[in-house]
Amino acid sequence: MPFDPAQFRQLLGRFATGVTVITTHHNSERHGMTANAFTSVSLDPPLILVSIDKRALMHTIMMENDAFCVNLLPEHRREWSDWWAGKAPKDADQFADIPYTDGTTGSPVLEGCLGYIDCKVWERYPGGDHTLVLGEVQDAEVNTDPDIKPLLFFSSKYHKIGDQL
Repeated sequence: MPFDPAQFRQLLGRFATGVTVITTHHNSERHGMTANAFTSVSLDPPLILVSIDKRALMHTIMMENDAFCVNLLPEHRREWSDWWAGKAPKDADQFADIPYTDGTTGSPVLEGCLGYIDCKVWERYPGGDHTLVLGEVQDAEVNTDPDIKPLLFFSSKYHKIGDQL
């Protein structure tokens, strides 16, 4: 059976993921990008990985920058996901109405998220039409509010977490 790229993309969409916003600062400007291609890599040393499309503006920035932050979005922040997924006006200040603080690396930490992971770039690897960026964790924090739930992405749609099995 021949490999079908469209079916492969559909298959990957059937894997439920959380939604993150990757943030960074570069030349005194702050930037963000929605991403669901994020995973942990190592506990010792603490490393994570994000996958950045080479066509994305964020790719150019991440190739020149040495730090980034992964912000794990809660279900009530779908609009942030849309905003940083390219639905914001091109000339808009990406952080004008978004509450944030500067993290340890200077990257924006979005307030009210499930948590964040602030990193220095450890290494970059080519990955086809993406670049895999390994980050060494400099700081991380989890939101301990027991009522906060993750924003999920499945089959090209947002979802809420359901009943525990």
